[in-house]
Amino acid sequence: MKPRILCYGDSNTYGYDPRSYLGGRYPASVRWTALLRAAGWEVLNHGQNGRRLPRTAQEAEEEARLLQALQAEWTIVMLGSNDLLQGLSAEACEARMEALLRALGTGGRLLLAAPPPMVPGPWAEDRQVREESRRLGPCYQALAERLEGVAFADAGAWGVELSYDGVHFSEAGHRAFAAGMAAALEELFQDD
Repeated sequence: MKPRILCYGDSNTYGYDPRSYLGGRYPASVRWTALLRAAGWEVLNHGQNGRRLPRTAQEAEEEARLLQALQAEWTIVMLGSNDLLQGLSAEACEARMEALLRALGTGGRLLLAAPPPMVPGPWAEDRQVREESRRLGPCYQALAERLEGVAFADAGAWGVELSYDGVHFSEAGHRAFAAGMAAALEELFQDD
């Protein structure tokens, strides 16, 4: 039996369709979380459009309590893109992510996923934002290596296609992300 997985993230976890208006989402047949579910994983999609990393330790503690109440066996956390778009550096995202992961408890069963780097598009016109998004993966990897019991996955290595806006996954991007995440999970659970 595969473990129950909580996927905590932003619009790319939610399944936002950038072609839609007012926060519409791709159908379940497209979303990476639903593709994992179709492959036999028990998945709780806790993605939300616009979600950012907690700004204070208190916010991180409050969010951790809410997530722990969902009683998942594993938690995947993929956040930071919206923070970068609001002007934070990769290091600032790393510091906020560390507070969240510590609040969740770093004794195991956490997978920190770095989102794929942004590409030029209307949402990612600023070259500095795109550069910070390229730096986020290495920052998150260093964080996971520092924290005992936190695994790391770099979606930047999975060939995830982004849509015209430069930030959100395309339909093909969701399929590539699901394949990369499934492989990462299988590897984790072989060691579990």
